[in-house]
Amino acid sequence: MTDTIFENVWSANAEADADPNTLRVSIDTKAVVNIGPYCRRGKSRGLTPVDAVDHEMDVKTKLVPGGILDVKTGMSFLFFTDNAKTSDFIVDGIVYWWISMSSIYTSVKKIVINLDNGPECNGKRTQFLQRLVEFVDVFKIIVRLVYYPPYHSKYNKIEHYWGGLERSWNGYLLESIDEAINRAANFVWKGMHPSVVLFDTIYKKGVTLTIEERVDLENRLIRSENLPLYDITITPLMVN
Repeated sequence: MTDTIFENVWSANAEADADPNTLRVSIDTKAVVNIGPYCRRGKSRGLTPVDAVDHEMDVKTKLVPGGILDVKTGMSFLFFTDNAKTSDFIVDGIVYWWISMSSIYTSVKKIVINLDNGPECNGKRTQFLQRLVEFVDVFKIIVRLVYYPPYHSKYNKIEHYWGGLERSWNGYLLESIDEAINRAANFVWKGMHPSVVLFDTIYKKGVTLTIEERVDLENRLIRSENLPLYDITITPLMVN
């Protein structure tokens, strides 16, 4: 099964990269970042050593990073919340990114999204899929979700990006959300700084659809016959 999923990923990616009207991006959320004077096991240069707390006790503030990486150009968009990591958070990031960047991608008719099987965005997560249907209908663009096999998220290109970001801010104290956001904005990947936004939305966990809504949703999804949970296409609703 894993080999079949990988073959599908490579085929879909090659097809996307060969089409000038298709944009391929890699999307994921990063591990929650504890905000405070905590040791991050990194190195920094200075006249005096950084005085950090060894143990993360009674963490009061946490930051959830999400990211979208254009795999061809290396352009990136980072979005954050100090609230919950949910399907709505991820799709809010996609919506904000597209509104901000669509003027650059004027010829794009289709977006291929590489992603892993996280609980907030997998092929069974109805709220995630419903929000993407709404995105597709509003912006009149085709979206194809191409998932990596379970436990193989390291192959998703944005994982390399997360590794670089982690190395860039390790050694510094992320004592506030502003400090973390500024460090992220100063990160350079392939010669470019990311666009960065912090969402102040309160995200509700466990949002689900009714049975009727799920039936309507499935009617909008074009699932791969062989890999229905790993390759899903959504096309805009055509209005006469």
